[in-house]
Amino acid sequence: MRQWKDTYFCKMEKSLSFKNIKISYTDSGKGPVVVLLHGFLENKRMWKEIVPKVSNTNRVLAIDLLGHGQTDCLGYVHSMELMADEVLAVLKLLRIRKITIIGHSMGGYVSLALADKRPEMIRGLCLLNSTSLSDDTVRKKLRERANKMVQSNFTNMVRMSFVNLFGKENKAAFTFEIENALNDALKTSLQGYMACQEGMRIRPNRMAVLKNYSFKKLYILGKKDPVLSVEEALEEAKEIQAESVILSGGHMSHIENTHELLIALQKFVKQC
Repeated sequence: MRQWKDTYFCKMEKSLSFKNIKISYTDSGKGPVVVLLHGFLENKRMWKEIVPKVSNTNRVLAIDLLGHGQTDCLGYVHSMELMADEVLAVLKLLRIRKITIIGHSMGGYVSLALADKRPEMIRGLCLLNSTSLSDDTVRKKLRERANKMVQSNFTNMVRMSFVNLFGKENKAAFTFEIENALNDALKTSLQGYMACQEGMRIRPNRMAVLKNYSFKKLYILGKKDPVLSVEEALEEAKEIQAESVILSGGHMSHIENTHELLIALQKFVKQC
């Protein structure tokens, strides 16, 4: 089954040129458009359990963000705004005017940057294990430190960063899935790692984007997320009057709570 899904995903793969680099994405299904954006150290294949189901009712685009998957790096700071422009380049090529956008972690930050630039395009925005808030001082310092350490010990840094995204008990329960995802993470280039860390470090608070526009909003959170405060995210959702769904796992809901996540996403997409 896993091999079939990988083959299915590969057949959908396409690319375009953006600022003289290659952007890789998949395009499948028909209907209202859903855009899927992966997180840091991930790629479009993280959605392989989601795409075949959602594409039964919708046209689904899954895009490799700068420095990840099959998409090249572009300079040494991959800001959320630059990656939003990358996504907009795909949408322009395909002549797409309206989207529902779903972003995991860093992909959520990019989704917000895109909504800030082009709010009229957005039918709905889902933050999956993500937030509209900027990094606090502690998190900014951690990103700076990570970018220094990763230059001399890339493999160990990526391995440590990645495994710590899962709830403790799920590290044992999803050994196979974690190893596969980790192998993908280790294919990220050093430049891609550092450029995205810096882009996330400097990103602004975008809660106003969610407050000021009337498109549909949803937060999907992991109860045991070790890197995102569920309590703070719920307060955030309450303040902007967004719906929220809490799943039982950690930061990697697409692995830890695949079935429940799919149900929540299908419901959200249908409402948009």
